[in-house]
Amino acid sequence: MSVLPLVFTSGWASGINAYAVILLLGLFGATGLTDDVPDALQRPDVLVVAGVLFLCEAAADKIPYLDSAWDTVHTVVRPVAGAVVAALLAGEGGSLPELAAGAVGGSTALVSHLVKAGTRMAVNTSPEPFSNIVVSVAEDLGVAGVITFAVFHPVAAAGTLLALGVVVVLFLVSRIRRFLRGRAERRAGKRPAAAGGQPPPG
Repeated sequence: MSVLPLVFTSGWASGINAYAVILLLGLFGATGLTDDVPDALQRPDVLVVAGVLFLCEAAADKIPYLDSAWDTVHTVVRPVAGAVVAALLAGEGGSLPELAAGAVGGSTALVSHLVKAGTRMAVNTSPEPFSNIVVSVAEDLGVAGVITFAVFHPVAAAGTLLALGVVVVLFLVSRIRRFLRGRAERRAGKRPAAAGGQPPPG
């Protein structure tokens, strides 16, 4: 079976939380639940480092504005991690060139990272901290669910992510159009008032 669906889903999840992806894949491989995980991800030192960094991200991700600073630092880290994990998976599966897998994993991770970072900036406009915690927990659970689903049903997981991606893109396009239309209408409504209004008192 082609490793491409697993490459795609792991790349997407890496853009949200790369350390969780490495930790989960390594644990699945080390416990013998799957044979598709390369040995490099199952090494004890890799699992320990990934676990510590996951805990650091779990803490930083729930603090307003610190989460955005963390995301800024990881604009490079997450796509690179997605590319490396994808290349390792391709090398293990042998059905996809490692360079192509790295490109797919890295680009997918970059897209999902940008969506995550943009969402967090919007959430930070809320005065209370609970929304950050809710979003962070939802992201962690989403990554865990996607990786678990992808390990056992890679094609279905990739198809689900693609479908959700299309829905999100259509939603964003509709919101952008609505915003632009509203701004154009507000500008059009101000023009007559500006043309026929009385001059300001001198």
